[in-house]
Amino acid sequence: MNNNIDKSDLRRVILSTSEQFKEGLAVAKNINVDTQFSRIMVSGMGGSALHANVLRIALNSISKKYDNYKIISVYQNRFYELPPEAYNDCLNIICSHSGNTEETISSFEEALKNNLPCVGISAGGVVEKMCKENNILHVKLPIPFDNFQPRMATGHFVSAILQILVNANKLPQEAVELDGVSEQLKEITPKMEERGKQIAKTLVGKTPVIYASTKFKALAMIWKIKINENSKTPAFWNYFPELNHNEFVGFSNPQSKFHILMLRDLEDHPRNLLRYEVTSKFLKEKEIETEIIDMPEGDIFYRVFATITLADWISYYLALEYKQDPTPVDMVEDLKKALK
Repeated sequence: MNNNIDKSDLRRVILSTSEQFKEGLAVAKNINVDTQFSRIMVSGMGGSALHANVLRIALNSISKKYDNYKIISVYQNRFYELPPEAYNDCLNIICSHSGNTEETISSFEEALKNNLPCVGISAGGVVEKMCKENNILHVKLPIPFDNFQPRMATGHFVSAILQILVNANKLPQEAVELDGVSEQLKEITPKMEERGKQIAKTLVGKTPVIYASTKFKALAMIWKIKINENSKTPAFWNYFPELNHNEFVGFSNPQSKFHILMLRDLEDHPRNLLRYEVTSKFLKEKEIETEIIDMPEGDIFYRVFATITLADWISYYLALEYKQDPTPVDMVEDLKKALK
């Protein structure tokens, strides 16, 4: 379908998302970290960093279910140097899907220089080589399809890190029993395709802006990134209630054609839920198109990944509307070459 545009068959990749939990758990099953830690620092860029945002949501939810397990704090490093938190009671998780991300490699070098506890996660590349040379544990990610992109590997990263935490006795085994979630995603993913196609049509020629609740603000950011990389078009994100205290005022004098997509968590604080309705009303009075999208109910992993899957479909079909192959990110690759 649409192979004249979708040359790498991203549609097939989206349809296979539900398999990533099983694959990610499998590649990390023998990774046993021999160190004590109460937090993790995820160093990664772009699609190799998205999973840290999802992990934070999931671990907060898991900690409320199991009283015997303390919550694992998740920190993120999207730079060449490690922040101070990486140095104390912390497991550094070095994430680069290609294994060749220069910022991440620089942070890995700093971690090695200072003998910090580390685990590498990549599909190969320099990160894998550095792990082997320095006797660092390495998780080798699967590459299920040609031209498989990091932004599509969130399930692999999340499940692999969860397995590492289970092996370190930081989470119960039940936390990675995700077969039920995989089956739900397998069933819902093709059903979401038509909805994604219809929403994409409403975004043509407009600048998408994604809003979510505080709890799920990371999903708004992920939607924005999916649209940037798959659809090759600008998009922006923010979250309630903070956006009502600043960004909202900017729509007094809008300078572009915006289309607001609000990801609503029906379990959110009642006052925050009211903000969705009132904000939508005010924006529509400014002739700004607004749509409220209710997140699915159920297990936290299902809720998160089903919501991300809808973003995959929307960004995929918006790319086709713009006659753009959704897989390659030529400007990123051109920039890397220019930096050499």
